[in-house]
Amino acid sequence: MRQLVAFPQLGNYFNPFRKLIINTTHLKVIEMPKITKETINLGSKNSPDTVCVPFKYNLGNFIEALNMGATVLFQAGGGCRYRYYAEVQETILKDLGYDFTMYQIMERDHLRFREIYNTMLKLNPYLTRRKLIKEIFSTLLYIYYLDKIDIIIRSRVGFEKNNNSFKKIKDNFIKRANKENSIIKLTRLYKKTKKELKKVAINKPKDTLKVGIIGELYTSMEPFSNYELEKLLASFNIEIKRFTNLSYLLWQKPLISKYMKFKIRKYCKYTLGADGLDNVYRVYYLKKHKYDGIIHIKPTGCTPEIGAMPIIMNIAKDNNMPIIFLSFDEQTGVEGLNTRIEAFYDLLKIKKEDNNGSKSWN
Repeated sequence: MRQLVAFPQLGNYFNPFRKLIINTTHLKVIEMPKITKETINLGSKNSPDTVCVPFKYNLGNFIEALNMGATVLFQAGGGCRYRYYAEVQETILKDLGYDFTMYQIMERDHLRFREIYNTMLKLNPYLTRRKLIKEIFSTLLYIYYLDKIDIIIRSRVGFEKNNNSFKKIKDNFIKRANKENSIIKLTRLYKKTKKELKKVAINKPKDTLKVGIIGELYTSMEPFSNYELEKLLASFNIEIKRFTNLSYLLWQKPLISKYMKFKIRKYCKYTLGADGLDNVYRVYYLKKHKYDGIIHIKPTGCTPEIGAMPIIMNIAKDNNMPIIFLSFDEQTGVEGLNTRIEAFYDLLKIKKEDNNGSKSWN
């Protein structure tokens, strides 16, 4: 029986990882359905009550994949409690009666080529180091281009004259990138896409509101887990800055960690775990770059972010930065989120008008 591969969903990153696995193992990767309420219900039903919400999403993904015939599961690892996901989820799933093999890509906090190579060899004994290096580089480039495209879109998406213009261009990029095995052609495709994005007609006021999104990595990168927060903000014509993406986590963060810690030494002298320290620094960054407000998002019970929140509140208060804290779990309601974001928008708008000396309260 031919093996079928599956791994948890994480925004659009499914595409480069599927391409990597297919090109290195020659196995079929299951086309996972989009995350739904049923996904989180499945995960919650079979998870310990006190486990963090991303664990439940991942477990729900795995159960759906196994029901579709998956025989090989991949989990990443590293970071905070994320490093223990694979072992615990494997135990739960096997207790449920599923027959599969699980591989953990990252056993420590950083990716190591030897670990990846040894894992892939188990699935394809003929895989060479040269082939894997080429495919990893291509995958990282694909991820980098996806993140750069998203950055452009976030600064313009709420102001497009024709709805879904940016989405159509991005979807076309992904469709073509999935089939492109040449690094040179992938780069050309990105440059072409970048030009198309910047040609999209927009109507963006000079004094538009700008909001930074900070917080836990999974909730930041998986749209369903934050109830499509970025789309909601775009509907209010808000320019968005989101820091956390895979490009940041894989290679940018190690390069600037010491710098971030130095800049916020007044507020935080120690590493807080996961992205806690990073989010403290981001308040300083957003104030310096004249953003109007901050939205901090996390799954309910996320220990590193709970530890960072009092420090974030202090630095936001000292810098007169409006901030709202949002926690997400399987009980979160979209109506309550919409109400809180609408109230936050009104607050930012009034504050900006007061700062600009405007008398208009419309």
